[in-house]
Amino acid sequence: MTEVLHFSSPPSAENSSSSTTSDDDDDDEGGDPRVEEERKLKKRSKQEGDQLSVLALLVTLFRKSWTSGTGRELSGMDIGIPTNVRHVSHVTFDRFRGFLGLPVEFEPEVPTRVPSASANVFGVSTESMQLSYDSRGNSVPAILLLMQRHLFALGGLQAEGIFRITGDNSQEEYVREQLNRGVVPEEIDAHCLAGLIKAWFRELPSRVLDSLDPQQVMQCETEEQCTELARLLPPTEYALLDWAINLMADVVQQEHLNKMNARNIAVVFAPNMTRMADPLTALVYSVQVMNFLKTLISKTLRERVFNGRAYRGILSGAF
Repeated sequence: MTEVLHFSSPPSAENSSSSTTSDDDDDDEGGDPRVEEERKLKKRSKQEGDQLSVLALLVTLFRKSWTSGTGRELSGMDIGIPTNVRHVSHVTFDRFRGFLGLPVEFEPEVPTRVPSASANVFGVSTESMQLSYDSRGNSVPAILLLMQRHLFALGGLQAEGIFRITGDNSQEEYVREQLNRGVVPEEIDAHCLAGLIKAWFRELPSRVLDSLDPQQVMQCETEEQCTELARLLPPTEYALLDWAINLMADVVQQEHLNKMNARNIAVVFAPNMTRMADPLTALVYSVQVMNFLKTLISKTLRERVFNGRAYRGILSGAF
């Protein structure tokens, strides 16, 4: 009679694992909550560590592939020393004509004018224009100083009715185009140039006196009140007003030749210094603005006389 022995097979790893997990779960269900929380934190830290290891592996592979393509070791953000440098052309930049001396092959890639500067000198904000200092230290658009200098050279201060008489309209469009290029035509008429100075103020997006309260301007009666009100202007507008007042004072000083007194020059400038929507209100307000300008012009002329006397007194030793 043959006996057959039967051996039971050892438990598989899967069964063991299942049993263990089941036992752990059974233990956890009735265990301390702090133990459960600690177990979750360890599990999360292990997962994050695995992710960082994969990321580090990818970075290492990338560095190796990059250095093998360049033939050198990666050295952070080091910039190498320029080689094969040669002088191609000397390039300068002009506010009105753009880049000068630029090689032809680069012209399509570089704008002819700086983006922050306007292509026009009329009807644009002073922030987009080239500024220069006048004799009083005011920072004003260079185009105003250019027109002023040529107006004086043309004898405009002595021309009868300067700033009142309209210039040749046929010239204006051409002169505007030239002024946009920073050039004043030699054949320009003094009255045309004076008219363009007024037009420059008139076409500003925000006129010089627009930031002042109209009621305050209407209430100005004395020289002191006008002076204090002018000081309330923003720096840019104050500099423009001071420049314009001194230009008008220059005209009045030649009154015996040009027939333009303080009231006359203030009348022609007033409509260009402020803007109001209602025509009737604008007309009434313009009269008060004219008085405001006239007062400041008279004050400037008196100060010039006083300073001139003081200067002459210092030279003679009598002051």
